Amino acid sequence: MALVAPSLLASNFLRLEEVCKMLNESDADWLHLDVMDGRFVPNISFGLPVIAQIRTATTKTCDVHLMIEEPERYAEAFKEAGANRLTVHYEACRHLHRNIQQIKSLGMAAGVALNPATPVDLLSDVLQDIDTVLIMSVNPGFGGQEFIPHTFQKIRNLKRMIHDRGLKTLIEIDGGITLENSAFIVKAGADVLVAGSTVFHSKDPKATIHTLKYSD
Repeated sequence: MALVAPSLLASNFLRLEEVCKMLNESDADWLHLDVMDGRFVPNISFGLPVIAQIRTATTKTCDVHLMIEEPERYAEAFKEAGANRLTVHYEACRHLHRNIQQIKSLGMAAGVALNPATPVDLLSDVLQDIDTVLIMSVNPGFGGQEFIPHTFQKIRNLKRMIHDRGLKTLIEIDGGITLENSAFIVKAGADVLVAGSTVFHSKDPKATIHTLKYSD
């Protein structure tokens, strides 16, 4: 059974309170919140004020994914806004270990995201310090893209690294997850499924979340 983290980037921003209410009543485990700065990725999404409002509307875990440059400048502010889990990109962190220490010192679970072209073995020296590795299965910045098939091998490689070292690090997959491929992604070793368009563009989001959660 996978954890499901619907990505609010694909939701109707005019109805965020209704969206949060629906997710509260669903089988969703986390709310995935994508923050983009227009520099690290070619898009701008939402930031601290929106996350602070979402926090007031849900008791579920707020899983904040920072697709931004210099994430260390904002970690404390995201904690104050209500983030439970904070994920930074390997490619955006000049001093990754320091970033991880900072996130944990603030009382949040620490995640590291990898772009499609970044090998998982680059995390070898910090894997024991990470709560979650987020593997991007599309190029970051926009929703609605197709799942990159090579991601399956990355998941298997990372799962082997985690198993061989006796760690409990979660593997989170973000991008192109559908009802058709979710079971294969979980079978490869994924623990958390981030789904945006698949959930929010479906006729019955709650039923879709339930199906994703029991992908096996």
